[in-house]
Amino acid sequence: MGSALYMLFAERNFLHDVSISCWRIFVSFMAASAIGVPIGILMGCFGNIRALFNPTLTAWRYLPAASFIPLLLVWFGPTDQAKIALLFIGVIFFLISLVLDNTTAIQKEFVEAGLTMGASRRVILTGIVVPAALPAIFDSMRNMIAVSWTYLVIAEIVGAQDGIGAVMMRAGRFLNVDVIMAGIVTIGALGLLTDVIFRGAARVLFPWNVERRS
Repeated sequence: MGSALYMLFAERNFLHDVSISCWRIFVSFMAASAIGVPIGILMGCFGNIRALFNPTLTAWRYLPAASFIPLLLVWFGPTDQAKIALLFIGVIFFLISLVLDNTTAIQKEFVEAGLTMGASRRVILTGIVVPAALPAIFDSMRNMIAVSWTYLVIAEIVGAQDGIGAVMMRAGRFLNVDVIMAGIVTIGALGLLTDVIFRGAARVLFPWNVERRS
């Protein structure tokens, strides 16, 4: 497997495939976070919004992302948009659920103290609920980007010309097990690197939360 990794990076421009896969993960996850985090927070804060979205959210969580491949191919064809959309679908609904739980799990004493001091609902949302829930939300984002990496090969197997998944699928046609294993190890290493980055960012952004946990 070590020789396969060397061959991929030295002779087959594997770094380009790695960068393409990282770009697809980044774009899809940022889009899912930009939409999912605000919706999850609003659902956690307002019962009417939660009642509106929760039945649909519950149903969509049970749909496997891979089942959308035929539909995405019809809409987008074998393009980057289809792959990014699949990665987006694989993350968005679970991320909303996690953020909803993070928001409702904050200590009610914080909200009650704000109400006692006459704070408006907007101030309570932006000044109490969101700051209190942010460390847990960031941790949920760390967990969900790990899920994104697990969907990468599925997203890249259909009509892909580049990316780690495409390299692994081409290797599978010729029974190149060492190349497949090299792709698996690469995805695992990138996932671990992502996790380390998120953990480091959490220590910088939320130092009080790290101290409280320790």
